Amino acid sequence: MNTNLSLGRVSEIKIIVHWTFFLLIAWIVFDELNRGGDIESILFNVSVTLAVFLCVVLHELGHALVAKHFHIKTEKITLLPIGGMASFEKLPDSPKQELFIVIAGPLVNAVIAILLYFILPVQDLIQLNFTETLEVLMRYNLQSFLFFLFIVNVGLVLFNLIPAFPMDGGRMLRALLAMKISRVKATKIASTLGLMIALIFFLVGLFYSPFLMIIGLFIFLGAFSENRMVQELDWLNGHTVEEAMLINITTFKPKDSIDLVVNKIISGTETNFLIVENQTVKGVLHHKTIIENSNKTILVEDIMDTNFKTVKDTDNLKTVYQLIHNSKQNLFPVVNKGKLIGAIDTTNLNEYILLQSKLAH
Repeated sequence: MNTNLSLGRVSEIKIIVHWTFFLLIAWIVFDELNRGGDIESILFNVSVTLAVFLCVVLHELGHALVAKHFHIKTEKITLLPIGGMASFEKLPDSPKQELFIVIAGPLVNAVIAILLYFILPVQDLIQLNFTETLEVLMRYNLQSFLFFLFIVNVGLVLFNLIPAFPMDGGRMLRALLAMKISRVKATKIASTLGLMIALIFFLVGLFYSPFLMIIGLFIFLGAFSENRMVQELDWLNGHTVEEAMLINITTFKPKDSIDLVVNKIISGTETNFLIVENQTVKGVLHHKTIIENSNKTILVEDIMDTNFKTVKDTDNLKTVYQLIHNSKQNLFPVVNKGKLIGAIDTTNLNEYILLQSKLAH
């Protein structure tokens, strides 16, 4: 069961709220109650949080719309308790494109902050002493609400300029370095710096704030995974699907009984299957679907997935890598002139990457 909440689409980009986001809202409510807050303070703080995440969505849409200009599709934008994440179908073709895409996000927050600066008498608040400013911010009114948004957007600009993956600053650094050296080397330098910054956040968080520890862990995982992904893409570049595809695969016909598929799973190692008729792929049968329907007397065509993607044997494995990792489809038919000649999935692609990594050394 999918526990994430879909907010719809903007410019064909799906906006998703991850279930953990609701834990943040619950924590805000609990914290306010624990401090003796009332309904007014709870609603105010929840409203500020939701407004902040609207700014985060606009930030990610900034990335996505510039990416669209360069013909890079954004699959979705996911809202997490620590921010937002745009999922692109592929990496930009050039460092200059990546730089433009990355800058667009913080630029959106900068524009929001500038607009709020002129809407609010921010200069008047800045001139107040600490106690007076605190008194203004403790009021649950539109002025304090907008001032909090101003501060947050300035903070988002500064925070995202930290030169560490997966923040925008790390991607900017990688893009600038990649104009002079290879993307693999540029990513390694930027991700190494990211790992160092992650360690600093984690150590400071040990003494001052668990939230900083979470940010440090987030940066560490982002830097590590980005470096690994770019390295793997480099190993695959120039190689075709034909070199890595599965040839000896079991296929079924649309009119076959589900019992035949279940027996094959029990007696073999394959878990996902292609449904084929006259060498043409009619559907894909996923392991989860098979298990859910294993006790029914039905035909394969009744439960097969007909909304599937295929790849060609001449496709670059670098492109297919990104397709596989951005799709929920487990098994991809490999076709030549519309006819099935094999299949490729995450497992055999990872095995091919492992072999290429050994050859590279």
